[in-house]
Amino acid sequence: MRHKCLRFAACAVALSWISACGVSSSFARQKPAAPSAPDHAPQELGPIAPLLDLMSNLPQGDPARQAELFQTAKDAADLTPTTSNRLKYALALATPGYSGSDPVAAQRQLSELLARPETLLPIERLLALVELKEVEQRLILQAENKRIRDDAAHDDSRDKLQAINRRLGQELDENVKLRKALDEARAKLEAITHIERSINDRGTSGSHTP
Repeated sequence: MRHKCLRFAACAVALSWISACGVSSSFARQKPAAPSAPDHAPQELGPIAPLLDLMSNLPQGDPARQAELFQTAKDAADLTPTTSNRLKYALALATPGYSGSDPVAAQRQLSELLARPETLLPIERLLALVELKEVEQRLILQAENKRIRDDAAHDDSRDKLQAINRRLGQELDENVKLRKALDEARAKLEAITHIERSINDRGTSGSHTP
Protein backbone atom coordinates (compact mmCIF):
# COMPACT_ATOMS: atom_id res chain seq x y z
CA MET A 1 0.00 0.00 0.00
CA ARG A 2 2.85 2.36 0.85
CA HIS A 3 4.46 1.85 -2.54
CA LYS A 4 1.20 2.37 -4.35
CA CYS A 5 0.83 5.66 -2.48
CA LEU A 6 4.44 6.49 -3.36
CA ARG A 7 3.77 5.71 -6.97
CA PHE A 8 0.70 7.93 -7.10
CA ALA A 9 2.51 10.68 -5.19
CA ALA A 10 5.47 10.54 -7.56
CA CYS A 11 3.14 10.68 -10.52
CA ALA A 12 1.32 13.65 -9.03
CA VAL A 13 4.56 15.49 -8.38
CA ALA A 14 5.80 14.67 -11.83
CA LEU A 15 2.59 15.88 -13.43
CA SER A 16 2.74 19.09 -11.43
CA TRP A 17 6.33 19.60 -12.51
CA ILE A 18 5.47 18.92 -16.15
CA SER A 19 2.51 21.30 -15.98
CA ALA A 20 4.70 23.98 -14.44
CA CYS A 21 7.24 23.55 -17.23
CA GLY A 22 4.49 23.86 -19.81
CA VAL A 23 3.19 27.08 -18.27
CA SER A 24 6.68 28.58 -18.03
CA SER A 25 7.46 27.81 -21.64
CA SER A 26 4.15 29.32 -22.72
CA PHE A 27 4.91 32.59 -20.94
CA ALA A 28 8.39 32.61 -22.45
CA ARG A 29 6.88 32.45 -25.94
CA GLN A 30 4.32 35.13 -24.98
CA LYS A 31 1.50 32.89 -26.16
CA PRO A 32 -1.70 32.11 -24.28
CA ALA A 33 -1.54 28.85 -22.36
CA ALA A 34 -3.25 26.03 -24.17
CA PRO A 35 -5.69 23.80 -22.28
CA SER A 36 -3.97 20.87 -20.65
CA ALA A 37 -4.23 17.63 -22.57
CA PRO A 38 -4.45 14.56 -20.31
CA ASP A 39 -3.33 12.36 -23.21
CA HIS A 40 0.18 13.83 -22.99
CA ALA A 41 0.76 12.86 -19.33
CA PRO A 42 1.30 9.12 -19.93
CA GLN A 43 3.81 9.94 -22.65
CA GLU A 44 5.78 12.19 -20.27
CA LEU A 45 5.67 9.57 -17.50
CA GLY A 46 6.67 6.79 -19.87
CA PRO A 47 10.39 6.79 -18.97
CA ILE A 48 9.72 6.16 -15.27
CA ALA A 49 6.69 3.87 -15.57
CA PRO A 50 8.88 0.69 -15.48
CA LEU A 51 10.74 2.12 -12.50
CA LEU A 52 7.52 2.76 -10.58
CA ASP A 53 6.30 -0.73 -11.47
CA LEU A 54 9.53 -2.24 -10.13
CA MET A 55 9.28 -0.27 -6.88
CA SER A 56 5.67 -1.38 -6.48
CA ASN A 57 6.21 -5.06 -7.35
CA LEU A 58 9.41 -5.73 -5.40
CA PRO A 59 7.90 -5.74 -1.87
CA GLN A 60 4.74 -7.57 -2.96
CA GLY A 61 6.21 -10.66 -4.60
CA ASP A 62 7.27 -13.90 -2.97
CA PRO A 63 10.99 -14.23 -2.12
CA ALA A 64 11.78 -16.01 -5.38
CA ARG A 65 10.06 -13.32 -7.45
CA GLN A 66 11.73 -10.58 -5.45
CA ALA A 67 15.15 -12.14 -6.02
CA GLU A 68 14.43 -12.49 -9.74
CA LEU A 69 13.38 -8.84 -10.14
CA PHE A 70 16.34 -7.58 -8.16
CA GLN A 71 18.87 -9.77 -9.99
CA THR A 72 17.49 -8.66 -13.35
CA ALA A 73 17.96 -5.01 -12.41
CA LYS A 74 21.46 -5.68 -11.05
CA ASP A 75 22.56 -7.66 -14.11
CA ALA A 76 21.30 -4.95 -16.44
CA ALA A 77 23.25 -2.30 -14.51
CA ASP A 78 26.41 -4.44 -14.50
CA LEU A 79 26.30 -5.65 -18.11
CA THR A 80 24.79 -2.57 -19.75
CA PRO A 81 25.46 0.34 -17.38
CA THR A 82 23.31 2.93 -19.09
CA THR A 83 21.94 5.73 -16.94
CA SER A 84 18.46 4.21 -17.07
CA ASN A 85 19.70 0.77 -16.00
CA ARG A 86 21.80 2.23 -13.21
CA LEU A 87 18.85 4.26 -11.99
CA LYS A 88 16.63 1.20 -12.04
CA TYR A 89 19.16 -0.74 -9.96
CA ALA A 90 19.55 2.18 -7.53
CA LEU A 91 15.79 2.34 -7.04
CA ALA A 92 15.69 -1.43 -6.48
CA LEU A 93 18.26 -0.97 -3.72
CA ALA A 94 16.26 1.94 -2.29
CA THR A 95 12.95 0.07 -2.16
CA PRO A 96 12.25 -1.20 1.39
CA GLY A 97 10.31 -4.29 2.35
CA TYR A 98 12.41 -7.13 0.91
CA SER A 99 15.79 -8.79 1.54
CA GLY A 100 17.69 -7.02 -1.26
CA SER A 101 16.99 -3.54 0.07
CA ASP A 102 20.21 -1.68 0.89
CA PRO A 103 19.72 2.02 1.72
CA VAL A 104 23.47 2.66 2.08
CA ALA A 105 24.23 1.33 -1.41
CA ALA A 106 21.14 3.09 -2.77
CA GLN A 107 22.32 6.41 -1.34
CA ARG A 108 25.69 5.97 -3.01
CA GLN A 109 24.21 4.98 -6.37
CA LEU A 110 21.64 7.78 -6.42
CA SER A 111 24.21 10.37 -5.38
CA GLU A 112 26.52 9.28 -8.20
CA LEU A 113 23.71 9.56 -10.72
CA LEU A 114 22.61 12.97 -9.47
CA ALA A 115 26.20 14.19 -9.55
CA ARG A 116 25.73 14.25 -13.36
CA PRO A 117 22.16 15.51 -13.68
CA GLU A 118 22.57 16.17 -17.40
CA THR A 119 22.60 12.42 -18.01
CA LEU A 120 19.10 12.03 -16.56
CA LEU A 121 15.79 12.97 -18.03
CA PRO A 122 14.03 15.66 -15.98
CA ILE A 123 11.41 13.20 -14.76
CA GLU A 124 14.15 10.65 -13.89
CA ARG A 125 16.07 13.31 -12.01
CA LEU A 126 12.96 14.23 -10.03
CA LEU A 127 12.29 10.60 -9.07
CA ALA A 128 15.94 10.08 -8.11
CA LEU A 129 15.87 13.17 -5.89
CA VAL A 130 12.69 12.04 -4.14
CA GLU A 131 14.11 8.56 -3.48
CA LEU A 132 17.46 9.93 -2.30
CA LYS A 133 15.71 12.12 0.29
CA GLU A 134 13.65 9.15 1.47
CA VAL A 135 16.73 6.92 1.74
CA GLU A 136 18.60 9.58 3.71
CA GLN A 137 15.71 9.94 6.14
CA ARG A 138 15.56 6.17 6.54
CA LEU A 139 19.29 6.03 7.33
CA ILE A 140 18.88 8.78 9.91
CA LEU A 141 16.06 6.85 11.57
CA GLN A 142 18.05 3.61 11.51
CA ALA A 143 21.04 5.33 13.15
CA GLU A 144 18.78 6.81 15.81
CA ASN A 145 17.14 3.45 16.48
CA LYS A 146 20.58 1.82 16.80
CA ARG A 147 21.69 4.50 19.25
CA ILE A 148 18.57 3.96 21.34
CA ARG A 149 19.07 0.17 21.34
CA ASP A 150 22.74 0.57 22.28
CA ASP A 151 21.82 2.93 25.11
CA ALA A 152 19.17 0.51 26.32
CA ALA A 153 21.61 -2.40 26.16
CA HIS A 154 24.20 -0.34 28.02
CA ASP A 155 21.67 0.61 30.66
CA ASP A 156 20.61 -3.04 30.96
CA SER A 157 24.23 -4.15 31.33
CA ARG A 158 24.83 -1.46 33.91
CA ASP A 159 21.76 -2.57 35.86
CA LYS A 160 22.98 -6.19 35.75
CA LEU A 161 26.44 -5.13 36.93
CA GLN A 162 24.94 -3.14 39.77
CA ALA A 163 22.80 -6.15 40.77
CA ILE A 164 25.88 -8.40 40.71
CA ASN A 165 27.82 -5.92 42.81
CA ARG A 166 24.98 -5.71 45.33
CA ARG A 167 24.81 -9.50 45.52
CA LEU A 168 28.60 -9.70 45.94
CA GLY A 169 28.46 -7.10 48.70
CA GLN A 170 25.74 -9.04 50.48
CA GLU A 171 27.78 -12.22 50.25
CA LEU A 172 30.84 -10.44 51.63
CA ASP A 173 28.79 -9.08 54.53
CA GLU A 174 27.45 -12.56 55.17
CA ASN A 175 30.98 -13.99 55.10
CA VAL A 176 32.08 -11.38 57.63
CA LYS A 177 29.20 -12.32 59.92
CA LEU A 178 29.97 -16.03 59.56
CA ARG A 179 33.66 -15.46 60.28
CA LYS A 180 32.77 -13.41 63.35
CA ALA A 181 30.42 -16.14 64.57
CA LEU A 182 33.09 -18.74 63.89
CA ASP A 183 35.67 -16.75 65.86
CA GLU A 184 33.23 -16.41 68.76
CA ALA A 185 32.48 -20.13 68.69
CA ARG A 186 36.21 -20.93 68.60
CA ALA A 187 36.83 -18.62 71.55
CA LYS A 188 34.06 -20.29 73.55
CA LEU A 189 35.40 -23.72 72.64
CA GLU A 190 38.89 -22.75 73.73
CA ALA A 191 37.49 -21.38 77.01
CA ILE A 192 35.57 -24.57 77.66
CA THR A 193 38.61 -26.66 76.81
CA HIS A 194 40.73 -24.59 79.19
CA ILE A 195 38.19 -25.02 81.99
CA GLU A 196 37.98 -28.77 81.42
CA ARG A 197 41.77 -29.06 81.43
CA SER A 198 41.96 -27.10 84.68
CA ILE A 199 39.38 -29.36 86.27
CA ASN A 200 41.20 -32.45 85.09
CA ASP A 201 44.49 -31.12 86.36
CA ARG A 202 42.97 -30.43 89.75
CA GLY A 203 41.47 -33.90 89.89
CA THR A 204 44.78 -35.50 89.04
CA SER A 205 46.59 -33.46 91.66
CA GLY A 206 44.02 -34.34 94.36
CA SER A 207 44.29 -38.05 93.72
CA HIS A 208 48.04 -38.06 94.60
CA THR A 209 47.59 -36.19 97.89
CA PRO A 210 48.02 -38.57 101.00
